Amino acid sequence: MKNNNDLAPWEKADLPEPPRPRGLSWIGVCGPGVIVLGVSIGSGEFLLGPATFVKHGLSLLWVTLVAVFFQTVFNTELMRYTLATGEPVVTGFMRTRPGKTFWAWFYALLYFLQIGWPAWAATAAGAIFFLFADRLAAPPADSTTIYLVGVGTFLACIAVLMVGKRIARTLEILNWALVACILGSFLVLGVIYVPVSTWFSAFAGFTGFDTVHGVFNFIPEHVDILLLGALVGYSGGGGVLNLTLSNWARDKGYGMGSRVGHIAGAVGGEKVQLASTGFMFEPSAANDSHWRGWWRIVRVDQWGIFFVGALLGMMLPALLYVTFIAPGTDIKGLAISAVLAQTIGAAAGPWLGVGVALLGVWILFKTQLDCVEGMTRSITDILWTGSARVRAWRGGDVRAVYYTVLAFVVVWGIIALRLAAPVMLLQIGANIAGVVFVISALHLLYLNTHVLPVALRPPLWRRLALVGMVLFYGFFVALVARSFL
Repeated sequence: MKNNNDLAPWEKADLPEPPRPRGLSWIGVCGPGVIVLGVSIGSGEFLLGPATFVKHGLSLLWVTLVAVFFQTVFNTELMRYTLATGEPVVTGFMRTRPGKTFWAWFYALLYFLQIGWPAWAATAAGAIFFLFADRLAAPPADSTTIYLVGVGTFLACIAVLMVGKRIARTLEILNWALVACILGSFLVLGVIYVPVSTWFSAFAGFTGFDTVHGVFNFIPEHVDILLLGALVGYSGGGGVLNLTLSNWARDKGYGMGSRVGHIAGAVGGEKVQLASTGFMFEPSAANDSHWRGWWRIVRVDQWGIFFVGALLGMMLPALLYVTFIAPGTDIKGLAISAVLAQTIGAAAGPWLGVGVALLGVWILFKTQLDCVEGMTRSITDILWTGSARVRAWRGGDVRAVYYTVLAFVVVWGIIALRLAAPVMLLQIGANIAGVVFVISALHLLYLNTHVLPVALRPPLWRRLALVGMVLFYGFFVALVARSFL
């Protein structure tokens, strides 16, 4: 392959042999999918989705089904590039014209615009406030308290990122616990408290059918366009959070990622040499067999964990919200993360309200952790790949770069928490995620059909799916933009 810019060409190496998991051993092999699933449950599924469904009805669940389908195809194509080269996908983007400097700044800016706002820590503060004050936070009297609790929550996330041999492994363990706990808890609560008719409305909603009015209602009349755009953007992962999947796959050691290295924790981690460029294998019987083995793992990680989990993650909280909160209620505000806890506590007992509030704190804390780590990791990889001077700094220890970037993120986050209401920050980031999908899906389509060797390029149906994704997200981006004109 001709290298079209100034990144070093891939080195030649054989594709490592994949693991052959069976039964419970799949838990140790799968990882990137559960991390991005954990991220998705914290914003779209727990906050923006329920806010949308309470206000406009469960018929909008069709948006989640379509979005998660496209994202799963998108995710597997991200991992196609990383399996083949060991590079995160943004490094691949930096190999395309007009070159590494342009794309490095461009994608770093997208990361900043979408998840540079620590809105999840701020919304978690609402649930923490409820636990200690036994009431919902209300502006302006409680705004300063919410800000201070949000800062403390944000700094607690930073502390977690300091520990562990592999940061990605730390996230993986926490997200397995999150997904099992949250989906299991909401499923049990749903079985106990949600009427059968509401379950039926939710399943019908995945087709766009409104059981209340007996019609298909894909976009309700007088819909809150900004909130709808946020639901589209954060159904599933969301924008740059999906792109970071390839960084986590690299650190997990998927495919050629095991030859590249990983980012270790400051405490408990050892210095690891992180390669600045990736690898590529020659066609052979062994390499072809290994490629099929890695794809088997990717399919389970994405279709078996992310796709199924994202649908359940959106539906189960929605069932509880629409059961306990009156239809048409606008639940946006400082206390968005505690509204369900208060309502379910009043109806079913204070102990249950406390339990739901604790779940809310855990969900949002974990999501903030994943978001700040994802942005820091991605910008670190961009700097590491694009600059020889950065790679030589501090003896070539990538941890120095990672934690320097993290320090800047911390300072900015403390400032950003003062700039706007938490739920508004979430909606802004979610709508930017839609823009990211339009751009990056086209970029990924070009990367995997022009830069990868012919034998590794995606089949026609996957290319068409990426085009469909661009049209889907482009429609809602245009809808939101039009609402401001």
